[in-house]
Amino acid sequence: MSFTTPVYLLFLAIVWTLYWQLRRREQNILIVCASFVFYGWWDWRFLVLLIATTGIDYVVALAMGAQPNRGLRRCWLLVSLGSNLGALGFFKYFIFFSQSFANFLGAIGLSANPVLLRLVLPLGISFYTFQALSYTIDVYRQRMEPVRDIVQYFCFISFFPHLVAGPINFAKDLLQQFHQERRFDWNEATDGARQILLGYFKKMVVADNLAPLVNGAFGHVATATGWELLWATYGFAFQIYCDFSGYTDIAIGCAKLFNLRLMHNFAYPYFAESIPDFWRRWHISLTTWFREYVYISLGGNRVSRPRQAFNIAVVFLLSGLWHGANWTFVIWGGLHGFFYLCYWLLLPQGLQQNESSDWFPRLIRILVTFHLVCFAWIFFRAPSLSEAWTVIVKIGGALASYNPSGLQWEILLLAAAVCVFEWINRRQSHAFDVARWRPGGRWGFYYAVVLIIIGYANLNYVPFIYFEF
Repeated sequence: MSFTTPVYLLFLAIVWTLYWQLRRREQNILIVCASFVFYGWWDWRFLVLLIATTGIDYVVALAMGAQPNRGLRRCWLLVSLGSNLGALGFFKYFIFFSQSFANFLGAIGLSANPVLLRLVLPLGISFYTFQALSYTIDVYRQRMEPVRDIVQYFCFISFFPHLVAGPINFAKDLLQQFHQERRFDWNEATDGARQILLGYFKKMVVADNLAPLVNGAFGHVATATGWELLWATYGFAFQIYCDFSGYTDIAIGCAKLFNLRLMHNFAYPYFAESIPDFWRRWHISLTTWFREYVYISLGGNRVSRPRQAFNIAVVFLLSGLWHGANWTFVIWGGLHGFFYLCYWLLLPQGLQQNESSDWFPRLIRILVTFHLVCFAWIFFRAPSLSEAWTVIVKIGGALASYNPSGLQWEILLLAAAVCVFEWINRRQSHAFDVARWRPGGRWGFYYAVVLIIIGYANLNYVPFIYFEF
């Protein structure tokens, strides 16, 4: 069941209607049942794994809460880390590491037959695993008490709007909301509906219409021209942003219908003025997770400067690996780590903090940052390292020819317009926050957006990109 299918809209309407007829405890039970139906819709086996791994975390947290000895609490934490990361590693990375090890042995003259299994990657495993770990780690650090209400706990883990592709929410922020009484708020619900509309526009109008341009070039790297690959690279930058942030907008909007708040995940990232600034704006929940639970655990900025640089590099390499079991993702994360360290080590602190208000220097910094991000996107999108290198070589040759061709300007212009519209409305909670408009203009805007979605929507189902992770 995906956000962009009619069955989801029917499912959401039924759950929402029932939800507001119930009290808090019954609301929570409904959310758990609805979430299990939503997740099990793809494959009931995924649901068994979700309940098993996160159920272990529930028991582990209770054990840590009752244990004053730090050493014993650490043992319980290792149980949580082992079950969560073990499941994630087995389903997502077993084939990757097995094949990589066999390739390494082959390169040094040894033969090996890797054990390759036909594994189906459970949907959303990277997201709900990190969310569950945020809970057990916070209980271990005694930042919060373990929750004893198992229904409330499974609400936090499995709440269906964010279950498959985030945002990753932290226990201290979301878990407590299921303990509070929730009453219907008309303004909150209408704002949620507007944000859902924004998500559908980004996904179905922009991202899905960019997909053929991107897939056509990156799917045929050997025959595509350099200019086609260049436009496809720009197209992918907007495709992945509108696809992923569109999912996030739908998720946050759906949560608002239930008077629940999910974490903000994007802040117009393509207007970033440096790579550190980009990572303060892109996939904010994942960046925050790595900072809280990896970077700080490694010593953060409380260590020497070389060790701090090492910590930053580790975070970016792990972030790349988190995205997928392929060396292209590792290189993507490594490139961002390299760019980040260059800004951190070599450029003035004032530049990192964007203190200058002059528009021209800011524009130059935005363009430089955007193109660094686009260069890294080549590795993220390319099927293999060799094809990524071919893309770079062909684009370099095309730029040297000074003869642009094949520009798909219509859809790229529409994608850029979305980013500009977000920038103009950056002081609002989201780009479609038009509650302050006059009723006539507001409703005219709604009808226009709906008509555009109907007119441009791809009739073939196009999965969200981050379902792969």
